[in-house]
Amino acid sequence: MNLQQFKFVRETVRRDFNLTEAARMLFTSQPGVSKAIIELEDELGVKIFERHGKRIKGLTKPGVAVSQIVDRIMREIDNLRKVSDEFARRDEGGLVVACTHTQARYALPKVIPAFRAQFPKVHLSLMQGTPAQLAEMVLTEQADVAIATESLALTPGLATLPCYSWEHILVVAHSHPLAQLTQAQANELTLEQLAEHPLVTYDRAFTGRTAIDQAFAAKNLHPDVVLEAIDADVIKTYVELGMGVGIIAGMAFDPERDDRLVGIPVGRLFGLHTTRVGVKSGVFLRDYVYTFLELLAPSLTRDVIQSAIKPPENV
Repeated sequence: MNLQQFKFVRETVRRDFNLTEAARMLFTSQPGVSKAIIELEDELGVKIFERHGKRIKGLTKPGVAVSQIVDRIMREIDNLRKVSDEFARRDEGGLVVACTHTQARYALPKVIPAFRAQFPKVHLSLMQGTPAQLAEMVLTEQADVAIATESLALTPGLATLPCYSWEHILVVAHSHPLAQLTQAQANELTLEQLAEHPLVTYDRAFTGRTAIDQAFAAKNLHPDVVLEAIDADVIKTYVELGMGVGIIAGMAFDPERDDRLVGIPVGRLFGLHTTRVGVKSGVFLRDYVYTFLELLAPSLTRDVIQSAIKPPENV
């Protein structure tokens, strides 16, 4: 058996058992991938994949165990390369951060300049997507770090840690009735009152939307969400156009920059939320990754992160 066979098995699983797609990702031929997998199965004496004709449908029971072992072997091979890079090119390399638009637009601008000042030779890339997509990017090693509010903590294979907490805020045009509320009235605003207005807020996969839906459902309310978007800037644009009341993350509202809007904090209605950072369990992290994470949240020290990413002894 050899590492090439392990690569083929891992990529076949990652590509939902599509051999053509696995071959494309590995820059080889589909028959070559199929032949290498069959040779590995013959050597092991077990079938790794369930087949229907020439098509692979899934993993067999022993195949599940083989796949897990292959993933660990390949992870450690990747770790060896990272160890080599760490000592041969200590301040050079690449860092890919998978994040939502909210993180890229409002959280990371405070972090990236400080990181670049310390590591000018590290090439930094941002990849954006839904929280589920971000988790998959880290699991498949397309990204080193994922940052999001939803989903990360529920993803097997990811070690996640809290970065910071935040609350939602309403944004309305100055001419909107809610903008005329006194501070006392704003503090007593109810979900029932809010549900009387058309709403503009995040797509269901993003930034605390689940908590918004759950809060209304708990009161048996069915608000009219007239527009969903993946980023707060789009939401604020359509609120300015008079489409409705915006519900966005508090960090996305700046009274000076957003002077055409009025912000009304509503954390008491939708709760406190935690943005988390996720890395793949068991990985070796370069020194500069630890620095990046601690710049993101001072509580994310090297010891805290290493404790989180260490795989269980029986894995």
